[in-house]
Amino acid sequence: MFDTLTPHLITLTTQVGEMIMSYYKTSLTIEAKSDQTPLTVVDQKAHQLLSETLSQLTPGTPILSEESEPVDFSERSSWDEYWLIDPLDGTRDFIEQTGEFCICIAYIKNNRPIFGFIYAPLSKTHYFTNDQARAFKLNNNTTTLLQAVAQNKPLEVVTGHYSSHNLKLHDHLNKLGLYRINHLGSALKFCKIAEGEYDYYPRFGPCSEWDTAAGGCILEAAGGRVVGEDNKPLRYNTQDSLKSPVFFASGKT
Repeated sequence: MFDTLTPHLITLTTQVGEMIMSYYKTSLTIEAKSDQTPLTVVDQKAHQLLSETLSQLTPGTPILSEESEPVDFSERSSWDEYWLIDPLDGTRDFIEQTGEFCICIAYIKNNRPIFGFIYAPLSKTHYFTNDQARAFKLNNNTTTLLQAVAQNKPLEVVTGHYSSHNLKLHDHLNKLGLYRINHLGSALKFCKIAEGEYDYYPRFGPCSEWDTAAGGCILEAAGGRVVGEDNKPLRYNTQDSLKSPVFFASGKT
């Protein structure tokens, strides 16, 4: 199924990425959502374009987006399969012009992501899984198989730009031995571990299911793992809240 859909998603996200980049480094009106995260017209336009095309590609399949109207768990709990998307992951990085933002698309079946797709508009790089649960990177018309590598010494840790004051994170890192911290915005952290550039991404701060599903699926398909504090893979759409638990993403151990 997804091998057939992927060319359409590459075309779609390339077009949405061009729209996103047309607003990059321009003056934008920034609103604050109820959770105090930023919202721009770019998020809303990307949501509309992605949702419309996904509805055409897979009629009848529910779509849950960061910018969707809230869907009550009493309705969501009946979904066996659905699209889970973040139209512009890393809005704050987009606003601050770090370049570290992406489009995240995941397909969830029976509470687990079975397909992950991420597009980084600035570098024009696509990351995705296939029907054989392998992960790939597409850039400059070249497709590369992604395989997570053995961890470095010191451990190359990657976190967000805004995690430096998280005490739980620092307590956790201090138990790891030798490590070096790198900062990167958005779900691109998962992709960079899948590529072997970084080793480990622990997340203690606030995060939502649309932030983790696509990247986690790509990393797992590359041979890495994403687990919660119970050491089990993350599950989706199992409760009223769409907040992700504390998790640990890593390459090969």
